[in-house]
Amino acid sequence: MDDLKKQILALSKISSALEPSEAQRDGIFKEVQQYANTFLNNLPSTKAYSPEKAKKEVFSITSEVKPLKKILEIYNSEVAAKGIHPASGGHLGYIPGGGIYTSALADYLVDITNEYAGLSFASPGAVAMEHELLNWMKSLFGFPESAIGNLTSGGSIANMIGLTSARDKHKIKGAKIEKSVVYLSPQLHHSCLKALRIIGLEDIIIRHLQLDSNSKIIPEDFSEKLQQDKENGLEPFLLIASGGTTDTGAVDPLKELGEIANQNKLWYHIDAAYGGFFILTEQRKKLFEGIEMADSLAVDPHKGLFLPFGLGAVLVKDKEAVFHSHHHSANYMQDAHTEVSRVDPADVSPELTKHFRALRLWLPLQLHGIAPFTACLEEKLLLTRYFREKMLDSGFKVGPEPDLSVTYFWWPRDENEDEFNKKVLKEIHEDGTVFLSSTLIDGKFVIRLAVLSFRTKIETIDRAVEVLISIVRKLEIKFKV
Repeated sequence: MDDLKKQILALSKISSALEPSEAQRDGIFKEVQQYANTFLNNLPSTKAYSPEKAKKEVFSITSEVKPLKKILEIYNSEVAAKGIHPASGGHLGYIPGGGIYTSALADYLVDITNEYAGLSFASPGAVAMEHELLNWMKSLFGFPESAIGNLTSGGSIANMIGLTSARDKHKIKGAKIEKSVVYLSPQLHHSCLKALRIIGLEDIIIRHLQLDSNSKIIPEDFSEKLQQDKENGLEPFLLIASGGTTDTGAVDPLKELGEIANQNKLWYHIDAAYGGFFILTEQRKKLFEGIEMADSLAVDPHKGLFLPFGLGAVLVKDKEAVFHSHHHSANYMQDAHTEVSRVDPADVSPELTKHFRALRLWLPLQLHGIAPFTACLEEKLLLTRYFREKMLDSGFKVGPEPDLSVTYFWWPRDENEDEFNKKVLKEIHEDGTVFLSSTLIDGKFVIRLAVLSFRTKIETIDRAVEVLISIVRKLEIKFKV
């Protein structure tokens, strides 16, 4: 026994490195804080994109113990400085996660206290906070108090929970799969299509609906295809609409589509991961009329509320449909299931191990209030409009007036227009001052701007316009030679 005790004490001495003293914690925190302040202070002058590849060898795991200073140097040079810089206001290419400072502090507290948020038995406060945030969202989107919700890692899992609920409500399984029909926009986010595959509906019939000139689903086309499928003996069961597409920022006619879906007893899912929180703005609130008609809804606070990546949300009206796939128990969990009426996050999600995500939203809302978030969303709408006007004044062509804060544009040419604009985008990436992306609209190559970073300001847009004009002038000379 004495020998065993000696072995334990020897190992304990080595493992104690995992529990630094208060003085050591203060020193570590000071170094990290200094790095964070330097990073944030330098952001306005930092490029939004670097095409340089990371040096993989610096990440190798060895027995070597590195000082924190060296670790931070590796992080700064090989992670924070490479690729797209999502913390930058110049990230205008995809829908970014936000990264507000106070949300990072919330994550720090969560990691220190190491709360588990899957079951109320384990952390009643963490679960209660999640439910209160979901209740706020129910009120915001007109969902009933009885609706089920979950804070997810993002829109992909949120969409998957909603679509799984639709599958189980309509009992789409076995031979029924190949006769069942889902209706959606060609511009629907790919996470929904991926979710259908994951939940076993790869062989389902997918009807792509026609879009109008503003990239919105045409309700009459949906109605016609729906009736035709019924007449042909098929079983329509699901409509997926968008509350802000990533291609063009379009919000589908949610009310009209919802009326058709409800009349025909289809499950109505809305993917509003990008655009949902624009409902807070007076400028765009009307666009979201009908969102309350959805059977399930996905939204991303890490997009429209500017949080760091890792917080989506789903709301579902039918509790039993959600429970059918996600609620389960086990003998070792019998102590945790004592309140029959309570809905735990683990009951309505694939996750049992549940990160305490709620604090990263609850703390900033408590500390700042809702007004700054709303003002930021309204600012992004105006910045998008400002950019479009500057583009037109500079000789560019722009797509239709967007619903939200995504727009597309191109430089017009009589010949080689697509090739020219591809070169424009390549030059933008090589320059790196701002980051833009591209998409195809009816087969046409266009450059895409997405304004959603809380750090994107009017100076950012002016800088983007200057870069674009400079690139076009340079390329026009080359193309004429």
